[in-house]
Amino acid sequence: MDFRELECFLVLSEELHFARTAERLYLSPARVSQLLRALEARIGGRLFDRTSRRVRLTPLGERFLADLRPAYDGVTGAVSRARAAARTVTEVVRVGFLATPTEVVTGSVRAFERRHPGSVAELVEIPLADPFTRLRAGGVDVVFTLLPVDEPDLATGPALNRVSYRLGLPAGHPLAGRAVVTAEELAGVPLIGLAGPAPRWWGERTAPSVTPSGRPIPRAGAVATIQEGLTQVALGRGGMLLCTPTAEVHERADVSFVPVSGLMPSILGLAWVRTAESAAVRAFVTAADGWASLREGRSDRLRTA
Repeated sequence: MDFRELECFLVLSEELHFARTAERLYLSPARVSQLLRALEARIGGRLFDRTSRRVRLTPLGERFLADLRPAYDGVTGAVSRARAAARTVTEVVRVGFLATPTEVVTGSVRAFERRHPGSVAELVEIPLADPFTRLRAGGVDVVFTLLPVDEPDLATGPALNRVSYRLGLPAGHPLAGRAVVTAEELAGVPLIGLAGPAPRWWGERTAPSVTPSGRPIPRAGAVATIQEGLTQVALGRGGMLLCTPTAEVHERADVSFVPVSGLMPSILGLAWVRTAESAAVRAFVTAADGWASLREGRSDRLRTA
């Protein structure tokens, strides 16, 4: 049985007018007639008496209407309830964040919980050197990450911010007192990189191996976390690149953070496993994007201070 034929019959039984029925269903009157004829052929009898002046139900049509209406209302009600349930998020979403819950992280969580009362976003710290293992293992549902992501099994949302970098240096370093360091000057600063299992492209984002012009940047070892890296910086063993919001959170007396010019901005977004996408994940991504859009409406300048 064609659901559209039943819908056409019910609307025509209310309107008793082909043109008005066609208008309600966004069809042509000819299409309404076609659907009705098909339904009558399935049933084997006329459901309407129709003349040039009026349309009315036949006795068979009246009996069919009485039997059909409760069943049709039950089906459409079930669909409506299912749609409402799919839009309602009342569960815990486990959200991974990288090392530091900056304003983007906390703002996104607040926006999600405001939009979905009764829902909770649980924050889980993800090691900077291992951004996706816990996500793939199901330990978190969605994770804040650097964009773009070059992982075929992961889906990503929109950019939530674009910020500049700062270079962490030991307080007594010759460049520590500078107002800005250029990306080309990184060729003279050994950078602390990340240990595995971070993908190679991830390591290049956090500690590039060459300057924009192609000059090699020396390495100063590898660490698993920001705290390990900053300890190495404080001991004078190298420099470490951090995005500006993260650097601000980690201000300390024995490390100076100097703005870096000439690097592509650090872009933060959300990633999740494609095959594990849920209504809750979609809701969190939407809430985070909404928060970021409102924030950008107040200021769309690259944050450098």
